[in-house]
Amino acid sequence: MIEGIIWAVAAGVMLGLYALPEKYTREFEYENTWGLFFLITMFIVPFIAAYLLLDGLKIFTLIDSDVLLKMAVASLLWGVGIIMWGKAINHIGLSLGFSIFIGTLILIGSLIPWFLDRSLPASNVLYTILGGLAVVLLGVIFNGKAGIEREKNDLNKDNNKGSMLSGILIAVIGGILATAFSYANSIGKQPFIEAAAICDLPEWKASIGVMNVIYLCGGIAAVFYFINALSKSGRWSLFSSPQLGVNLLLIVVMSILNYTASVTFSFAASELGPEAGGTVGYAIFNAMSVVTATSAGLIVGEWKAASSKAKQYLYLGLVSMVVGIIIISIGNGLGVN
Repeated sequence: MIEGIIWAVAAGVMLGLYALPEKYTREFEYENTWGLFFLITMFIVPFIAAYLLLDGLKIFTLIDSDVLLKMAVASLLWGVGIIMWGKAINHIGLSLGFSIFIGTLILIGSLIPWFLDRSLPASNVLYTILGGLAVVLLGVIFNGKAGIEREKNDLNKDNNKGSMLSGILIAVIGGILATAFSYANSIGKQPFIEAAAICDLPEWKASIGVMNVIYLCGGIAAVFYFINALSKSGRWSLFSSPQLGVNLLLIVVMSILNYTASVTFSFAASELGPEAGGTVGYAIFNAMSVVTATSAGLIVGEWKAASSKAKQYLYLGLVSMVVGIIIISIGNGLGVN
């Protein structure tokens, strides 16, 4: 149990930090940094992980094409959502981009299973989860208010007029689209568990197989988007910058942190067991990612020029998010028992 908690904490910290290196890239624009990030994260890293952790590609040949097709469609939507997440972070910073996106993801993602199953859980579970969702929603509202207040104190607000509101909107829409990950995961989970057993792989590695399909298919959306964005903006030439080597190293770090966070959480959930993995593990992972991203944003000076009022809203949003996630997890735990 303790080992699983430690791994869940580590996974949350890695996810919370994955976008931080972007702040240190030089002579690159959004399209360059995130275009390379998606190329490495969605295509290169999954293939390396498949050979290192799944002993090759055999597990994927054991999955029915119908399952893979359904996963692919959902993954494309998720890919668009993740692109918008990166755009939101670029607009409004790590703290807000992360917390608003994750908050929206939790709000919508927690409701989707009820619609898919066309049934509601027991009343005690339902009311507990709805209560937690209300607290998370309050956190998202507080964070949005914090961003608007921060923009009032931004010395460069004349150069970024409208970026805060548009960034918040992008984060919310991205969070809604990214909930397609849950659908793709639910479709592929059992087939990959069965395939993992045939391949003599531990059950937790089935999650990596599912994740690789989602990443690869989601990456297709990223390819089309960034090729078009780079062509329209004429920023292909920035890849010839003298800073390319350093920037590439920073982007590789982003990719490793992002992918490793997901793999580590899969292992943590396995260590915690089928019941605690989706409740205790879920709470720790998401709460730590939000806390880490918000703390990192504060440390690197995203809120340096913000008023005390803006920071108060940020702290209220952070506390609400964490408390709400914990309440939702308690509700899920009641459903398991």
